[in-house]
Amino acid sequence: MDAFSAVLQGLPMTIILTLSAFAIGLVGAIPLAVGLSSSNIIVRLASRLFVDLVRGVPIIVWLFLLKFGIQIGTFKFNPVGAAIVGLGVVSIAYLAEIYRGGLQAVPRGQGEAANALGLDRGAAFYGVMVPQAFRIVSPSIATYLTGLLKDSSIASTIIVSEMVFQSQAFARQHPTVEGILPYILVGILYIVLSLPVAYLSRRLDSRMRKAVFA
Repeated sequence: MDAFSAVLQGLPMTIILTLSAFAIGLVGAIPLAVGLSSSNIIVRLASRLFVDLVRGVPIIVWLFLLKFGIQIGTFKFNPVGAAIVGLGVVSIAYLAEIYRGGLQAVPRGQGEAANALGLDRGAAFYGVMVPQAFRIVSPSIATYLTGLLKDSSIASTIIVSEMVFQSQAFARQHPTVEGILPYILVGILYIVLSLPVAYLSRRLDSRMRKAVFA
């Protein structure tokens, strides 16, 4: 019970990190995905550079840079803030690629049909292209959320008291076989938390396929 209690103490923080970073990614990836699909070569290259830079550096490096490498006047990231921002920025880069793939998967004829109906470019994009692209990429977004849940454990390296950090603290206090128990419990909890998201991902994928082939 002591091990289970230790792990449960970190569960709320794990959920907060995951959902906060995911929300940042969902919103922040929209303009970046538009930039990746832009006809303006400068905007497109700048967006591509940002995505490749963020994705090319390990998450743990971004967290350490934010926590220990950024200080503006008296402002300095606390561990939780650094973890949320770091995971959020990484989520922006990965979700922007997912969005971009969804936009490119929408048949070109949909945009042409919208133009033929007299819709301006903005209305055609947000009213016709985006809803169809979102339906296509929904399973991929759900899958990314599952990965982000597990990646939140990296925040333990900058002393964020999520589940893995609590497990490490318990293991240090119990340097015996008992110290392995919280890690087993953490693994079980990650599976339990991931199952609903995995189920949702499969349902979305199934519904999308039915919609495409209907």
